[in-house]
Amino acid sequence: MEVRIYIMIKLQNVERSYKTGAGQTWVLRRIDLSIREGEFITIMGPSGAGKSSLLNVLALLDDQWAGEYWFGEQPVHEMKRKERAELAKRKIGMVFQSYHLLDDLTVQENIDLPLSYKDIPRGQRQGMVAETLDHFQIVAKKDLYPNQLSGGQQQLVGIARAVIHKPALLLADEPTGNLHSSQAKEIMELFTKLNREGTTIVQVTHSEVNASYGSRTIQMKDGWLAGDTGNPALAQPGSAAGAGVAPGGLQSGEAVGS
Repeated sequence: MEVRIYIMIKLQNVERSYKTGAGQTWVLRRIDLSIREGEFITIMGPSGAGKSSLLNVLALLDDQWAGEYWFGEQPVHEMKRKERAELAKRKIGMVFQSYHLLDDLTVQENIDLPLSYKDIPRGQRQGMVAETLDHFQIVAKKDLYPNQLSGGQQQLVGIARAVIHKPALLLADEPTGNLHSSQAKEIMELFTKLNREGTTIVQVTHSEVNASYGSRTIQMKDGWLAGDTGNPALAQPGSAAGAGVAPGGLQSGEAVGS
């Protein structure tokens, strides 16, 4: 029986640069990347490698890049800003290192926040929030405010908020960066559970331990893809196949930001 592999995201020749006093600073260089449905991908690399820049492109938080971005059959590169925002709201969840909870809202209200922007009847929203609280085992915390929670509990609420609308893709930027090891382990085990339930996950991390929870690791360097366990044939930056002059005439690895 033939097994079909669904490509959720395909980036082709994606580049990102900023204009500076010295000219152009390149943060992403000729990115060709396919993400299959159900993968758990880790993006690693030194500071300034382009990891967060790539995640911002995937999250549709940045629209100043060049190249092609396909989300399933949808050409994101041809969409207007409003269309991209609608796609992100429907398909993508985001988890941040600093939690990004609203201090004046309770746990329950923070989790409900993404649903409040959707045309969902109040009763249905309440049911979805109750189900999520139960799923994440935080029912007892529902009336507390963020400043009454530990760092691990706040991140748990942040993840619950990110997945309440059942996104196809969950993106996480250093999700355990502010947590101690036991809290980090709890969060990574939760990611593994979400992935087994069908959520595609892409995380940025410096932690080899966190990377071990994933199924594929991508290395970045100076804005280039420098390694990919899912694509061992990837040309290395600076090699005969990977070197060259990018648009604007900069050599590979020149003037790269974070």
